This record gives sequence, C-alpha cells and structure tokens, in this order.
Amino acid sequence: YFNASTLFITFDITNVYTMLPQEESLAMLAEFLRVHNCERVNGLSIDTIVELARVVLQANAFVCGNKFYRQMIGGAMGSAFTLTLANIFMWKWERQTILPKLGSHEIYGRYIDDVFFTCNQSEDKVKELLEAANNFHPNIKLEYKIGKSVPFLDVLVKNNNGILASSVYHKPSTQPTVVSFLSDHPRHVFQNVIHTALTRAVRYSSSFEVFNNERRAIRLMFLYNRYPSNYINQQFQKFFADYMSSSSSPFIPMITNPSQFFALRQKLYTQPTAKQTQLATSAAAVHLIQNTQNVTQRNTNNMEATVKRNNNKFKNNLFVHVTHEARLKGLAREIHMIHDSFFKDTSYADIRLVVGHRIDPNIEFELSRKHPSLSLLKDPLEKNQNKIKPLTTATKTNEHC
Repeated sequence: YFNASTLFITFDITNVYTMLPQEESLAMLAEFLRVHNCERVNGLSIDTIVELARVVLQANAFVCGNKFYRQMIGGAMGSAFTLTLANIFMWKWERQTILPKLGSHEIYGRYIDDVFFTCNQSEDKVKELLEAANNFHPNIKLEYKIGKSVPFLDVLVKNNNGILASSVYHKPSTQPTVVSFLSDHPRHVFQNVIHTALTRAVRYSSSFEVFNNERRAIRLMFLYNRYPSNYINQQFQKFFADYMSSSSSPFIPMITNPSQFFALRQKLYTQPTAKQTQLATSAAAVHLIQNTQNVTQRNTNNMEATVKRNNNKFKNNLFVHVTHEARLKGLAREIHMIHDSFFKDTSYADIRLVVGHRIDPNIEFELSRKHPSLSLLKDPLEKNQNKIKPLTTATKTNEHC
C-alpha cells in the first residue's frame, strides 16, 4: 500500500499532562482495568485504585509566591502516575477519534501523546479527520504535521517517490551539546555517549550516504564538546570492530562501502535495545511471581531458601562511595590499601571492599526546593492566638505557575 502519494502524519497533544480532565481520566482508568480483566491488582479492587488515584490527582498542592495552590486540572508534571494516566487517556481517546477512521492497511503508532500514522487519502481528508479529533474534547488540542517528509521523535521519515527513507532528526533549536569531556563523570559515560550516537545513526540512516553525513556531524559535535580527536577515533574504531567481521582490517575497522553498512545495520537491528531488554526483564519477573503463587509448599520453601541465599550475597561486602572528581582519581586505590593493611590478618579479612563512585549533584538538584520553607508551614495561630489570618487559596495549574 506504500506508494508515491502516501502521506505521513504526526501530531502531539498540547500540554497533555496538565490538561487531563481529572474525573473523566479516573473513569477511563476504571474502564481500562475492566477491559484488561484486572478486577484486582495486588489485592486492590478497582474502586480502591480509583480512590487512591483521586487522592494523587486532587490532593496535589504546591507553593508559589508564598501562597498555597491546589491543581484542579491535570496531574503533577514528573509524576509517574500522571504519565500512566496520560497513556490510559490516550488509549481511550485514539479509539474514539482516530483509529475507527483509518484503513486496516495503514500504519499507526503512538508514544504517550506523540502519534505517527500513514494515510493514502488526500491531504484535505486527513485535515478533516484531524480537525474532528481536535474538537472532540475542550481540554485536548493537538498540533499536527502532514507531508511526504515529517519528523517523529528523533527520526525523520521521508517518502521519496514511493521509496522509504529515514535519518536522524535534529530539531532546529537543538544545540550540539553533550556531556563535556572536561566534566568529572566516570570514563565509561563518555564511551557510552559516543556509542549511543553511533548506534542511533546506524539504526535510523536508510542509506550509506545519510549515515556518513550523520557520522561527520557526530564527530564535529564531540569535538565541540572538548573530546580529543584521538579519543573519538579510538571509540569509533572500537564500535565498528565490535560488529564488523574478522575479514575487516584489524588496524582501522571502519565502514568503507554500502554493503558493510547494511551488514552492520542488520546486526544492530537483531539486537534488542536497552528499553526492550528492560521490558523483557520486567515481564520475566512478573511471570516468575505469577508462577510462584501456584507452586506447592515444598517448592515455596525452596524458593524462600534461594531468596535467603541471594540476600546473603552482599553480606560480606563493604561498600564505600566517593564523589567522582578528577582530583580523587587515585582515592579508590588508597582506600583499598588502607583496608588491606589493617584487616589482612584479622577475622575480617574475608570482607570484600567495594569502592564505588557517586556523581556530583547537578545545578538543578542544588537549586530546586521540593518542600516549602518552614515559615510557610508554621501555624499562624502560634504567632497570635487572638488574631486568625485566613488562608489564601487559589486554583492554578502547574504550567501556569
């Protein structure tokens, strides 16, 4: 069904977290649990879950300008529950507005409130569909793009006369900045940044030419962030050496032709991403918990013994964390020497010392205040028993504040 006239459409919801209708969202939460046969979750009924969710939404208070505010629309930004509720709201919204009007052969995908889909109808028909969805709920407004070339998240997708092409998308306002090489991060952080950029370039580039352009842009970006040229070359070579065949040059493992690029791309596609690995691990853990609920008492006892052994895994380990700064580079070795000199021939010699690194707190952590000042939390009656000051209240969303 993909041809030269196929259109790509992307849209996202404006301020979806702070504009969620609270009561409607809670009703959708209950519907979502019933549709997926979750009458009880970890022993909690649907009614209990909805009431707990109502507390999270409607008891969300914050301080701004020496006044208390309670959020009346939406949920708190950064809250894990707000993210989940937004996903459930979009699950219901898309089934009422977009999905029933798309052909069965079209591609539709969504990441929270960012949506991508294809359409073989005219642009006017697509706009009519989107405008109807835009007017479905007064709180939910979407911004959309329609064309043969559209960005979706960090991918630029193109329709070149019926040939699908893709590349890494860079927003015009994005600055070419990553973790500076002069910062006090552990060395593996810089390696991971380079390898992640190259992995994204290989996965998203649909041609060898597009990949080479992105590779040059990556090199310039790291040079701009004070990465030494030799270090960049070393990490590039290490990345390609891990995936290229043994027939490649052992001295300079680099991609020199399209066949090598597509072979590398195929190898990367067969490997799960970090997110896929995390989801698979979580699913395996849930499956294990469900299975252990139905085993016999004998197997339960065996499982408890295994858990106890796992809990004792770190019993003989002593953990020490130090702030990772360049001037403290040799501190870990010195700590080990002190430990060995004092405890080598004692009964504590079997205790293993593990020295880890803790990253410096960033500016946001140092400057942000997550709790009101103590003066605001004091009872005004304590200052003057005869004079009662009324509490100033208002309703305002997080975003407006």
